Amino acid sequence: MPGHLLAIFLATIFGIILKAASMGTMAMLGITLCAATQVLEPGKPGLAVAHALSGFGNATIWLIGLAFFIARGFIKTGLGTRIAYYFIRLFGRGPLGLAYGLNIADLILAPAIPSNTARAGGVIFPIMKSIAVNMDSHPEKPETHRRIGAFLTLSSYNANMVTSVMFLTATASNPMAQKFAKDPGIHISWGSWALAACVPGLVCFILLPLFLYKFFPPELKKTPEAPAMAAQKLKEMGPITTKEWLMVATFFILLGLWIFGDIFQVDATTAALIGLCILLLTSVLTWEDVKSEKGAWDTIVWFSSLVMMGSYLNSLGFIGWFGKLVGGQLATLSWAWAFPLIIIVYSYCHYMFASATAQAAAMYGVFLAVGISVGVPGTMLAIFLGACATLMGCLTHYGHGPAPIFFGSTYVDMKDWWKYGFFISVLFLVIWFSIGGLWWKVLGLW
Repeated sequence: MPGHLLAIFLATIFGIILKAASMGTMAMLGITLCAATQVLEPGKPGLAVAHALSGFGNATIWLIGLAFFIARGFIKTGLGTRIAYYFIRLFGRGPLGLAYGLNIADLILAPAIPSNTARAGGVIFPIMKSIAVNMDSHPEKPETHRRIGAFLTLSSYNANMVTSVMFLTATASNPMAQKFAKDPGIHISWGSWALAACVPGLVCFILLPLFLYKFFPPELKKTPEAPAMAAQKLKEMGPITTKEWLMVATFFILLGLWIFGDIFQVDATTAALIGLCILLLTSVLTWEDVKSEKGAWDTIVWFSSLVMMGSYLNSLGFIGWFGKLVGGQLATLSWAWAFPLIIIVYSYCHYMFASATAQAAAMYGVFLAVGISVGVPGTMLAIFLGACATLMGCLTHYGHGPAPIFFGSTYVDMKDWWKYGFFISVLFLVIWFSIGGLWWKVLGLW
């Protein structure tokens, strides 16, 4: 009954997009409808419920939840804030240095904090705003916004989009893309994602502040007091604590297992379980911390619902059928022409979405199937599509979880946010098509 399942899936997605209710509420409604209507197993109520709840047994979903728990260690111990202040002390003598200092801190935290909203909102944004205010750029004084606050706002937010696509565990939509890519037989590991995304990601990371400094420049050109401010904050924090060192050690163990997991025959979810157990046994985290991590449990619930429905749509043949149908319309094009067309259409559909995960759930599988049906190399397309949903968060002030946080500072008005967001989207796509395309040729992805 793929038609009925599709109706429930689309109703859930549109409910999330239109914010008819919270994502968790819409997800539970979707699960309940699948169970109550027996759409997955007609005439067998017991099996229908089991299938409706099958998403909770998906290892990828638990990888995201576990990474949320581990990320709590960075915030609870203060290690994330300490890292950010270290880089401001090192690089913060001018606006560009401040931008790179904040962005490098975000990059270091990205592999271990899967909620880029928590990473940006809980660590980077408070420090960025504090720096701007100390530089006499106040949110409540519009005439001071362009002094430095507006520049740092766009730089920090869009750098967060870049760091979020460089690692599989840097934002929730990446593992969703990985999971959906498995359905047509495309295997993407933590290491292969990082390897494919690192070069175009780093080029975007380096060029973004320079682009903004050229076309959206701050009035303030030197910030000699910023390193002193960061040094004072570090002094107030005191020496690195034992729990921070334990957090550092756990972080490196996790990175090692994620990168070399294939050698040790340890998958990414098992590695995350090991990391969480280390933090619990060393009392860096308590079980109360795990229970109170609402973002993790919320993500597990709605992600389970969407992945369950998306997987069954694929197994019932809908995704493959629709891919072939649309692919037939592109049959006259070579894959080299169809590839950019698919990416561009998928990218700018993000204007309709307030979440990369919502876009990935609604459109990723279909666009991947279309690309494969016309001969686009699968792994290259799967990773690029996975990155696009997050990179295009630059387009609007609601385009990704951290956007309302940064936009809410009022340093950048809506007109400038949308205007420069579009320019940045073009910059990102040009880099990923050109530099990324060359790098993927070297890796043998096409």
